[in-house]
Amino acid sequence: MTIPATTATGASTGSARRATTAPRHRRTPVTPYLLLLPAVLVLLAGMGYPVYWQVVTSLQKFGLAQQFGQPPEWAGLKNYARIFSSDDLWAVVARSVVFCLVNAFVTVALGLAFALLMRAVHTVTRLVLQVTMLLAWAMPMVAAVIVFRWLFDNRTGVVNYLLTRVGFDQMAGFSWFSRPLTFFVVASAVIIWMSVPFVALSAYAGLTAVSDDVLEAARIDGARPGQVLRHILIPLIRPVLSIVLLLQIIWDLRVFAQIRLLQDNGAPVGETNLLGNFIYELGIGRQDFAGAAAVSIFVLVLTVLLSWPYVRSLLKEDQA
Repeated sequence: MTIPATTATGASTGSARRATTAPRHRRTPVTPYLLLLPAVLVLLAGMGYPVYWQVVTSLQKFGLAQQFGQPPEWAGLKNYARIFSSDDLWAVVARSVVFCLVNAFVTVALGLAFALLMRAVHTVTRLVLQVTMLLAWAMPMVAAVIVFRWLFDNRTGVVNYLLTRVGFDQMAGFSWFSRPLTFFVVASAVIIWMSVPFVALSAYAGLTAVSDDVLEAARIDGARPGQVLRHILIPLIRPVLSIVLLLQIIWDLRVFAQIRLLQDNGAPVGETNLLGNFIYELGIGRQDFAGAAAVSIFVLVLTVLLSWPYVRSLLKEDQA
């Protein structure tokens, strides 16, 4: 049987077209990786050695004698077993995780509220809010903590005075720093007050990218303000909120100086220590540098575990 010439020609043309349109493997560009290489090397040099020193020290017997030149002895995992079998560590871990998560979510919620407020008000009011937030954010941390110590002082504090004036007579001479619960209320106020401006300005930058036409179309369709916020604004700025929430979790888990400065006002140290302060107490207070290094490695792993869900969601959004 003879195949018609036109059929044979069509088949060959189709095969050639399929061969031409077959997907080609694109070559991975090398230039971006070469440009990133210097920054990666600097990070490895600046962070790699401290992490390596912490890991090695956590596996040794390293105390005050080793600080003065005595060779350290190999301890293996004994430091981890000793530290992790202590009830004090797990109490500090639970306290730190709760403190970190509560502060991070409250900070992001307040920051989003201020961002929405800046979008709704007039230009002059918005500029005043932005300048005020920048000043609060730029204030040195030590100065901010000292201001809050004055505000909550049990003898001359403004907070106790105002609460007493409005009828809370039991607040006269009340010591906020001597009780763990009220101590962390003040500590949260300090940290949230210093962190909200960053979240608010970041969220406002994301809101400015939302088209007014989209919001106008939603209002014409009868969407209420709550529905616009829930179904339009928050989904559109979700990448920004995810990043700032991730950063807040990392920063709030590593809080040290604010807690240390507030503890100087007569707080019970053992009941108000967070992970950073616990490491400081082990290393500087007890000269147990190996134990402090072991807890430091644990904090690194805990930071990765807490931030991994948000990192994974960011990766999924980037691949979508």
